[in-house]
Amino acid sequence: MLKGILSVGGFTLLSRATGFVRDVVLAAVLGAGPLNDAFLVALRLPNHFRAIFAEGAFNAAFVPAYARAREEDGEAEARAFAGRILTLLVLATGVLTAVAMVFTPQAIDLLAPGFANDPVRFDLAVALTRITFPYLVFVSVVTLLGGMLNAHKRFAAAAGAPILLNVAIVLALAWVAIVPGAAQGGTGASLAPAYAAAWGVFVAGIAELALLMADARRSGILPPFRRPRFGGAVARFFKALGPATVGSMGTQIALFADTIIASLLPAGALSALYFADRLQQLPIGVIGIAAGTVLLPEMSRRLAAGDEAGAKAAQNRVILITLLLALPCLAVFLTIPDLVMQALFARGAFTSADAVAAGQTLAAYAIGLLPFVVLRAFVAPFHARRDTTTPMVAAFAGVGVNVALKVALMAPLAQVGLALGTAAGAWINVGLLAVLAARRGYLAFDRAMVATIAKLGAATAALALVLVLAEGPVRAATTALPLREETALAVLGVLGVVVYVGMVVGLLGRGRLRSLLGAAAVVSRKGDGGTGPA
Repeated sequence: MLKGILSVGGFTLLSRATGFVRDVVLAAVLGAGPLNDAFLVALRLPNHFRAIFAEGAFNAAFVPAYARAREEDGEAEARAFAGRILTLLVLATGVLTAVAMVFTPQAIDLLAPGFANDPVRFDLAVALTRITFPYLVFVSVVTLLGGMLNAHKRFAAAAGAPILLNVAIVLALAWVAIVPGAAQGGTGASLAPAYAAAWGVFVAGIAELALLMADARRSGILPPFRRPRFGGAVARFFKALGPATVGSMGTQIALFADTIIASLLPAGALSALYFADRLQQLPIGVIGIAAGTVLLPEMSRRLAAGDEAGAKAAQNRVILITLLLALPCLAVFLTIPDLVMQALFARGAFTSADAVAAGQTLAAYAIGLLPFVVLRAFVAPFHARRDTTTPMVAAFAGVGVNVALKVALMAPLAQVGLALGTAAGAWINVGLLAVLAARRGYLAFDRAMVATIAKLGAATAALALVLVLAEGPVRAATTALPLREETALAVLGVLGVVVYVGMVVGLLGRGRLRSLLGAAAVVSRKGDGGTGPA
């Protein structure tokens, strides 16, 4: 299992790295104006449906049902079950795609009503969505094959598939820059990059499907199309799919609200949200997913053995490790967000003004960074006890606050208000989970843990103070350099690492820090649960 975790973790990091490259290229080529706004809507529409129906909900229902079919009925019947679900999945997503292609203008009216007053963005979003939406069919089948491969302890292909999307978009944008007149779609060179990015999404879907089909064929588990038969494993699958779909809709409702409200704001708001969120997703994606991957199976194993104290201790250790790694990101995002955005994205069509807008949005998002990264650690005690209803209720409460604040703050604060709504919703979600877990005796924060959190907070405050005081002098010293923002960020990064590590070691002591990290390693080695790509 450790090999699988390391495999998924490595590919997840590579996916984040290539995703960052993709975002840098998108910022440089499309900027933060109408082109990027239209492309992001075209990318989000199939991804919303993928996240609701194909990815989270589907995996939660399909993987246990497939594993049970293998255990009880044998490999042949499990493969037949997968074939029946494959047939239904292709039919459902195919019909949805056909409907979306016909009613794309109405879908854009619903998802981005603000585009109605901007014919350029509206027409471009409609055209690009008709190119990107078939990605839903491809990636849905990829999700099914990935679940089967993971059940057979083959993780690399499923974890590496998202990398192909990033690479395809970058190559498409490079191609349109090299080949005159490429991907214009009869609209002129000014729109060519947006069309190229959309075709990159389409090609990526085919490439991801080919990769997973090849690995499934090599493993001897590629399912054939089978006529659906509603009974047995298929019935169990749909019984689990309903609640899982409802649960996965919470986050997507908030994201739908982001897109709808941002489309009503001036051009560039969607892009500022996108680039700020992409940076925040780095610690959330790597740290948060690692916490959930390690903690849930460990807690489940200990609870099954009747070791309540051990389960709570494992949760506490993972929370502390998560905070240790995430707090420096919080300090950076809150104190020097403009410099981060300027150093990473301010080139080409992405101006300094765009970087400032995205930086303000990043700082607002950062207010909710901690609840996002510890969310899985607070959900784990419920899931480990087979309670999926409580986390769903807490999630929808957070979404309610999230959407209400977005509507209230959009006028005075534009996209920054949307980010603040997201942050507030995250705190409500985690806060409710913490209160309910404490009432049921699932949490046990002892004095040592509280003291450690306070010391980590002090180290973070020291880091933030140093960044605030040093930013001006460092930027002044690098003004004459050709890569002044990049150099200033690198210098502040090195200084920040020295300060934070020094404060953590000084406040916690080498013994406590070694004990904490060693305990996390033990948990990681003992963890025994499924993994999947971020």
